[in-house]
Amino acid sequence: MIRARVIATGSYVPEKVLTNFDIEKMVDTSDEWIIERTGINQRRIARDDQAASDLAYEASKSALEYAGLKPKDLDLIIVATVTGDMPLPATACILQHRLGAKKAAAFDVNAACSGFIYGLSIGDKFIRSGSHKRVLVVGTEILSKFTDWADRTTCVLFGDGAGAVILERTEEDRGIIETRIHSDGSMWDLLHTPGGGSKNPPSSETIRKRYHYIKMKGNETFKVAVRMLEDLVIATLKHNKLEPSKLSLLIPHQANRRIIQATAKRLNLPMEKVVMNLDRYGNTSAASIPIALDEAFRAGRIKQDDYILLEAFGGGLTWGSALIKW
Repeated sequence: MIRARVIATGSYVPEKVLTNFDIEKMVDTSDEWIIERTGINQRRIARDDQAASDLAYEASKSALEYAGLKPKDLDLIIVATVTGDMPLPATACILQHRLGAKKAAAFDVNAACSGFIYGLSIGDKFIRSGSHKRVLVVGTEILSKFTDWADRTTCVLFGDGAGAVILERTEEDRGIIETRIHSDGSMWDLLHTPGGGSKNPPSSETIRKRYHYIKMKGNETFKVAVRMLEDLVIATLKHNKLEPSKLSLLIPHQANRRIIQATAKRLNLPMEKVVMNLDRYGNTSAASIPIALDEAFRAGRIKQDDYILLEAFGGGLTWGSALIKW
């Protein structure tokens, strides 16, 4: 059986730290309120001269160095992002050029916070088909440039960063066992950025209406996310005849501490088996899972033959999971 195995991870976060106390000076909120409702203490903010491809480059370089590979060894580059360098071309193409990965095809995936899971699923399918041997999957976001810093309900949530993995073909009994991806476009308006596309192209009017910032219906999104993620992780494990107790780690999208705790409770997993870093980085959308995965792996929390479950929920609405035997 051909599978895709994660052979390396990498991540990068900007140096600038924005704390809850900093945000207290910007909008009517408090450190206590933010922590209680989200679990976030601080987030990283990119420099003005940094683009999503810059963050992706650093994370990719780290993964390549760990794997002992050269950019020429890559067959495909998939970048998950909603904050790409520009509408055209794909950020993946800019990254491909920056890396010097001349043999690799490259394209972007837009599935919001579920983007990395979608990218992982696509990379897995390319490898299983036999057409590609090594695939770089990156999640990179600079959400700070699309955050309305006058909106107290959303500005506390988001941060910047990038994470990457390299997938390689294997015939061993390990690697990505299954990925599941889902969407429901009827709830698109729960989380979206209305301006900048063909529906509301850039104009003085869209700027005046602040259409180019992220809009979110927080309470509705929270309720839907909890229900869908709980059902998703149960279905993933049941289909693969794996008891939750066999999981070594749950690595969820880092959106909200209460959502993560609810999912762990449904699986009857102790929080020691759950990777959480949103207190330090906030919600980095498509970058959150690969950053958490990289940190867990490099900290020695993942060992050979461990079962790892990744899961995410994002705008679209989209949601997905990936079950991996390391």
